[in-house]
Amino acid sequence: MAPFSMSHRLIDPNEDLRKLRDEGYSVDIYGGYLIVRDVPYVNDKREVRRDGVLVAPLNLNGDILNPPSDHTIKFVGDYPCGADGQPIAAIRQGNESLRISPRLTTQHSFSAKPPSGNYKGYYDKIRTYVAVLSGPAATIDPTVTARTYQVIEPEDDGSPFHYIDTASAHAEIGMITQKLAVEKIAIIGVGGTGSYVLDLLAKTPVKQIHIFDGDKFSSHNAFRAPGAASKDDLHKQLRKVEYFKEIYSRMHIGIVEHPVHIDETNIEELRGMSCVFICIDASPEKKFIVHKLEELGVTFIDVGMGLYAKQERLGGILRVVTSTPDNRETARARMSFASGDENNEYDKNIQIADLNALNAVLAVMRWKKMREFYFDNKHERYNSFTIGGNLLLNEDYDQPPPTN
Repeated sequence: MAPFSMSHRLIDPNEDLRKLRDEGYSVDIYGGYLIVRDVPYVNDKREVRRDGVLVAPLNLNGDILNPPSDHTIKFVGDYPCGADGQPIAAIRQGNESLRISPRLTTQHSFSAKPPSGNYKGYYDKIRTYVAVLSGPAATIDPTVTARTYQVIEPEDDGSPFHYIDTASAHAEIGMITQKLAVEKIAIIGVGGTGSYVLDLLAKTPVKQIHIFDGDKFSSHNAFRAPGAASKDDLHKQLRKVEYFKEIYSRMHIGIVEHPVHIDETNIEELRGMSCVFICIDASPEKKFIVHKLEELGVTFIDVGMGLYAKQERLGGILRVVTSTPDNRETARARMSFASGDENNEYDKNIQIADLNALNAVLAVMRWKKMREFYFDNKHERYNSFTIGGNLLLNEDYDQPPPTN
């Protein structure tokens, strides 16, 4: 998706942004933020600077702009001063830096609350802050203006979404979220747990999410998958990958469906994946996939659950096993490959939506830890959750856990 089209697709239909651009302000959009460059201000040496940058999170519903959610704004540059070189203390809010992009880091945040308590729109908000910062500069040099009519080359945020991720912008974790922007990930099996893995990954900036499954989406799948399938959905008899692509492509442009089971004819398609989530039952086919992924040097996460019914209650264990090039044997020993044992009380293929979801959450959190999105103090490669005791167990550390 070209950054130019994203910026203009948002600016053109929204009057506030369009007015700012048409009046000559250097307006751009990046990662959920409205960015206004070339704002004049005075520094503490009474020098007029023309390179101030205002940054405000956008409050969007899809492509439709709502009024700003608050009255504050962030700034890139020295702390702005009056014409006498004294800091403009009335707007000071904080000096905590925030990295917006690899090339843009704010140094200050300001608070200029309007009499009504809230700005009617971004046009009023930006013009207010420009006036506060540029007024002293115009006193020293009457020719300065923020209305430069410069052509802005948008900075590409590489977003795989149809609309801007305002959640990361409002939480101020945009650069943390970008750690998840790998080229491609695969999910083998989009049944109960795999469909929830897809649901979670589709909300990250992974460029491509490849989903592999040869089965059709049926009624029993609907009761252990995210969302709510209609009878019409079931009547279509779509493959699982087709059904889920149709849903998640509404948000993420990089969903790639493969309506097949993985075997020796297509296993090479997993080469070069940043990570593979194995979400299929124990079987000889799964054993083949594991060995080939090891040969290809691909990091993968195997998920599974063993549930049983007893005394009209359900019990069992969920597990997540992470395999990287440095722990293959240990990881393989944790996985289950056997199937069809009629004496195995865990081999009834019981699946429950909340447990599928929890299994997926544990797996995706493990991947996010490896991407340094979350703190990862222990670097565990095996997680299990026992239902009856509500016990979460972490083992197989790739380095000694901290002692404090």
